Amino acid sequence: MIPSDKIDQILQRFEFLEASMAGGLDAADYVSISKEYAALEPVVLQARTYRTLIDDITAAEAMLDDPEMKRYAEEELADLRVRLPDAEKAMQLALLPKDSADEKSAIIEIRPGTGGDEAALFAGDLFRMYQRYADANKWKVEVLDESEGDQGGYKEIIAKIDGKGVFSRLKFESGVHRVQRVPETESQGRIHTSAATVAVLPEAEKIDVEINDGDLRIDTMRASGAGGQHVNTTDSAVRITHIPSGIVVTSSEKSQHTNRAKAMDVLRARLYDMQRRTADEARAAERKGQVGSGDRSERIRTYNFPQGRLTDHRINLTLYKLDQVVQGDLDEIIDALTADDQAARLADLGE
Repeated sequence: MIPSDKIDQILQRFEFLEASMAGGLDAADYVSISKEYAALEPVVLQARTYRTLIDDITAAEAMLDDPEMKRYAEEELADLRVRLPDAEKAMQLALLPKDSADEKSAIIEIRPGTGGDEAALFAGDLFRMYQRYADANKWKVEVLDESEGDQGGYKEIIAKIDGKGVFSRLKFESGVHRVQRVPETESQGRIHTSAATVAVLPEAEKIDVEINDGDLRIDTMRASGAGGQHVNTTDSAVRITHIPSGIVVTSSEKSQHTNRAKAMDVLRARLYDMQRRTADEARAAERKGQVGSGDRSERIRTYNFPQGRLTDHRINLTLYKLDQVVQGDLDEIIDALTADDQAARLADLGE
């Protein structure tokens, strides 16, 4: 059972925050307290539900000594005790340490791996899959940089997916995605295997990462394109090099000002991700192979088109609904990955 004093602390803190917000606070304090209040609110909801259930069980147990109420109390206890394990689990999940980036928007980077033109086509398929998933969730997708493949698809595409909680839903998509299918250019009907890598980064705000202007080298250059109207004839493309880390980002829109802003968004996200990964290194080593390890060199999923099969290798999940998945129906996979991560973190707390 969850300690009663732990629940008391949560409820008392919430009441203190509530009272503070009702008082006269300056703008900065109000913003800070309201953020903590909003983060604590779902925990308090679970805490109150759990506390009420425990109180009802205690009251029903007390009625067992009353001959006239015993039968009613036994029936009530049976129902309450059936509900208790779910309430305990919900409370434990609410108490898990929150990933500070979960509520953020995300930047997604997709690049072809092995497989040549077919890998570039698959990279395009993956991007459209995430775009459809974003559309279904009413998230906004903005392409920050792209390089088209020779036969279609992408040599690289970087996009921002804007919305509340995007990173929490997509963060387990990072890794190597493998596809098995017959390419359109294959005359003999042979199945080819190719791959693409996906990196999902939490969008970073200026307060999350400090970037010194002296650490940046900013170059302008002529944008390259597929030809015709796609070629930018002015030196508006921007390449930013972060000298300490060696990270290089580019953007090739028509406006140099826009390109600089977009490139800085990507740079900030990569630096923030680097900081998070360094901080999580010890935990990731302890949980090697778990969903949350975030190893982007690991093959995480296979899309087998001839059999209509999708397999996520981290949790041994196989679904025979590949057509729906590539159309953006990702909730079943994401929910399973999230549940597996939560179970692992609960196990860590119990050790």
